[in-house]
Amino acid sequence: MTEALPLDGIRAVEFTHMVMGPTCGMILADLGAEVVKVEPVPQGDNTRRLVGAGAGFFATFNRNKRSLAVDMKAPAGKALVQRLLQRADVMIENFRPGAIDKLGFSYEALSVVNPKLIYCSLKGFLSGPYEHRTALDEVVQMMGGLAYMTGPPGRPLRAGASVNDIMGGMFGAIGILAALQERNRTGRGQRITSALFENNAFLVASHMAQFAVTGKAPDPMPNRISAWAIYDVFTTAEGDQVFVGVVTDTQWKIFCEAFDLPELFNDPRLKTNPERVALRDWLVPEVGKTFAKFGKAELMAKCEAIGLPYAPITRPQDLFDDPHLNGPGGMVDIVLPDGRRTKLPGLPLEMSGRRSVNRTGLPGLGQDSRAIAAEIGLPQAEVERLVAEGVLLVEANEPALQNDD
Repeated sequence: MTEALPLDGIRAVEFTHMVMGPTCGMILADLGAEVVKVEPVPQGDNTRRLVGAGAGFFATFNRNKRSLAVDMKAPAGKALVQRLLQRADVMIENFRPGAIDKLGFSYEALSVVNPKLIYCSLKGFLSGPYEHRTALDEVVQMMGGLAYMTGPPGRPLRAGASVNDIMGGMFGAIGILAALQERNRTGRGQRITSALFENNAFLVASHMAQFAVTGKAPDPMPNRISAWAIYDVFTTAEGDQVFVGVVTDTQWKIFCEAFDLPELFNDPRLKTNPERVALRDWLVPEVGKTFAKFGKAELMAKCEAIGLPYAPITRPQDLFDDPHLNGPGGMVDIVLPDGRRTKLPGLPLEMSGRRSVNRTGLPGLGQDSRAIAAEIGLPQAEVERLVAEGVLLVEANEPALQNDD
């Protein structure tokens, strides 16, 4: 892809691991920024080695980045990173409170040598009584009402994806983009903080508002009073499951006509959606009897034809074969660290019809260390000395720098 991307020319340096920080950096990288992932020696980002539910983190959130593997505790390594940050537009970090400051890379210190720097911290909490706590996505889901709303009564359940981590990274990227625009006017950078707990509160804000409006505590989602009568998962003739929604009075008429249910449409108790909701415990099983006469494909085709919201119950692994996601730009090709190829969803954005692309793939640990050191002005002999001393780690197949003469 040769066409310029929106963030071409923006240089970002990230000190991140896990999900929230890497998500923020990946968004910038997908939009065209040069993102340098600074990793500790000798093993790099611990996320590279996670197993179980974390096995896909590195592959998902680190494409289109460069890897600089350096010992920041060594004076020479710290000086190298300092030089890199003096050239940067953006810095991103998501380590525990105070950790990056101890290395000498606080916003107060860096803004002196680089007043234009936009410094984005991704934390558990924004300013307040909790700001020094360490948090995880699961922690804030439990304390922020999301786990309560997701599970049945008495069984709080975290959401099935790292929703706060990912959205926290998104809000960090939004803050960075706003700060870049403000810097265009003022010439100065600023510090930005995005946090898991406040993100979680934002996610459950509608439930808070529901309580404020109605005076009644919202029930967990499995026990909620639905806003619509037909808004549920139904079982088809083969035993498969399909979600179907009928969310307006107009759709109710269309639904009853299409499925030949005049007795429901003409029932005076079911004229409006609130009336249907009041009889939901009876109505949903009645509709379920009708849907159970159809196979999965037939039921979905019928809903599609009349414009009803519907969805098959799909597992994450099924999405690899989804025809819509596999359309142009929906998925990006990824080479995994072990050399196998796969594809993963790109950014959920279209800009002038363009979708995100995988330009440089996942970085090998230290694959760009030599090149980055040279770009910030270190002489070749100094770079090779740092490599020999273990301050700078380079990928095994990265060529040594060549003499200019």
